[in-house]
Amino acid sequence: MDTQNLRTFLVLADIKNFTQAADQLFVAQSTVTNRIAELERQLGKKLFHRDNKTVVLTAEGNLFLTYAKRMIDLEETSIKEMNAIKQYEHSLRIGTTNTIYECHLVDTIKQLLTSRQDCALTVTVGHSISLLQMLQDGLLDVVYSYLPLVKNGYKSDVFATDALVLVTSPNTNRYHNGIHKEELTEIPYLFCNFALQEVGLFIRELFPSFNQFHFEIDNSTKLLQFLLDGIGYSFLPESLVTPYILTGELETVPLLDFKTPKINSYRIYNEMNGKQLCEYDLL
Repeated sequence: MDTQNLRTFLVLADIKNFTQAADQLFVAQSTVTNRIAELERQLGKKLFHRDNKTVVLTAEGNLFLTYAKRMIDLEETSIKEMNAIKQYEHSLRIGTTNTIYECHLVDTIKQLLTSRQDCALTVTVGHSISLLQMLQDGLLDVVYSYLPLVKNGYKSDVFATDALVLVTSPNTNRYHNGIHKEELTEIPYLFCNFALQEVGLFIRELFPSFNQFHFEIDNSTKLLQFLLDGIGYSFLPESLVTPYILTGELETVPLLDFKTPKINSYRIYNEMNGKQLCEYDLL
């Protein structure tokens, strides 16, 4: 399957306009039309509903979108790895969530960069579910995630455990002596779903169903600046906020009548890569 056609499909699926897709790809509009027609002929399925004004993915197009992205990723990764062979004896591809990277991996990455000059190191920061899919597609060697992968041939080791703490700026904290569970609805809570399953569910269940939070963001390190500026409260991993607590920029709010669960971070890898990870002191 021609990857040029796949790339054209991905651009059109994103822009949803043939003329604009052609402009972005620096080709004639007829070229875009022909590439999509060729792709549909190969697949035997219509990928788009189209009229004079709109372009919308069909159900088959939506399904194919995920696979097209993965095929392009595989192509780019294979080319990158073949090029790396010319310059480096080894390569290591790490996937991690943003919070785990900031809390636990920065020093490890620094050590690898200085100790392994023979290794091409790639770090991909993303969300747990997409990283685990990349691991299974062979695009990553190891993933650090809040979600384990329960699947034959893969190992999910707990490599770090964090406390979940409620923090805010000492300048705006109205609960220096502690807060009751029922009082949480009275605070300007800044929500970040940095951890899925148990921890994410725990935080949401502290508030009424379908609660609209004062602020939501999907990156915990981007949320920190708001807290440092005296805006709101948030539950975050203790290791992420400890440096700011030590300097007095943030403080924890004692929980008077409830407790928080521990946050487990997992190191997930294909069992066949175990020896390689040991060589990098990652196991």
